[in-house]
Amino acid sequence: MHFIGLENELSSFRGGQELNMFEICNGLSQRGHDISLIYLKTGNLLEEYRKFCNYLAKVNSYEFNRYKINEILYFLSGIFSTINMPVTKNSVVFCNAYDFIFFGYVLSLLKNIPFVCYFQIPPLSNNFNYQKVLGFKNAKRFISVSNKTKLDWVECGIKEDKIDIVYNGTNTEKFKLSQNFFCLRKKWKIPENIRVISYVGRLDKDKGLETLIAAFSLLIQNGINAKLLIAGNPILHFAADGKEHPEEGEKYKRSLKQLSIDLGIEKNVDFLGHVADTVSLYQVSDVTVLPSQWSEPFGRVIIESMACGTPVVASRIGGIPEILTGEFQQLLFEPGNQQDLADTLNRIIHWRDCNSHLAYRCREHVLGKFTIDKMIDGIEKVILQVTKH
Repeated sequence: MHFIGLENELSSFRGGQELNMFEICNGLSQRGHDISLIYLKTGNLLEEYRKFCNYLAKVNSYEFNRYKINEILYFLSGIFSTINMPVTKNSVVFCNAYDFIFFGYVLSLLKNIPFVCYFQIPPLSNNFNYQKVLGFKNAKRFISVSNKTKLDWVECGIKEDKIDIVYNGTNTEKFKLSQNFFCLRKKWKIPENIRVISYVGRLDKDKGLETLIAAFSLLIQNGINAKLLIAGNPILHFAADGKEHPEEGEKYKRSLKQLSIDLGIEKNVDFLGHVADTVSLYQVSDVTVLPSQWSEPFGRVIIESMACGTPVVASRIGGIPEILTGEFQQLLFEPGNQQDLADTLNRIIHWRDCNSHLAYRCREHVLGKFTIDKMIDGIEKVILQVTKH
């Protein structure tokens, strides 16, 4: 099989979408498939992709405004730059986001090969332009990261029988149990008697960070000696002119810090910015929280943390309940409900004292359902079926 991926930015800093794409490409390469990649922006993963990609091409745009000549030219130059890309009868175009679907459609048309679109987020608007509508109509298959995200797209008009579900997976050799929890606490300069709650992800209103900070303040008021570690950076905000406005993200970050000050817990809350070693952060924590308020498609943070043996408290929204099943259902709380979140944290926060085997059960849950191999199995199966028809 020849896998032709369409990606936005080759970066591990943006979030789950880009990390999933890298793991899919790398995993398929290790299974003997040929990998080509077309992308918009370079990033820290470029050199890693070069290790296994047979073909790499940077383009300027995946879409265009038909009234703007420069955008049309950018789009066409990208299409023409792929003319010399070799394809076979087993080639398939894989759009890592629905924003790329028109480019994927045109490329597949020129090369006379099928294309697949990967749904890692729900539809953000039902008012799709003609380019996306044309792409949706002609895609051979769709892959969704959760059943909830699939249903979101079905409501948007995509036929249910054209969407396969493949859950995300995580690297369980990288994300693993701590060898020495107390030694790790010393390294992080955190006393053994302090409970640590962590958040890992982008700083964005959709992520429910205000709810988390407010719930954490309730824990402090109840006499729990705890620290909240918030790892991540604000997302980039864009104006109507398409220009980036990073100051808006920083403004939101300052508002979160001000909230912790207003609640009198600023000494208990640390904003860590980007953390490269998230494994260590999960391991040093007692609980990881994903307080999302939007239809979270999956939530990689959940399986990463649980693979490290750290339980996760998360919103009952989107695809999250599809991950936290069985005994872990009790760790779901109502989105935006700070009291429910505080109560849920209060029930689980002291698990190391009374339920130490929980760490192993968290990891076993991931090993049974959410490994990279299982994800690659699912993606590979769908794409091989597409190339056979």
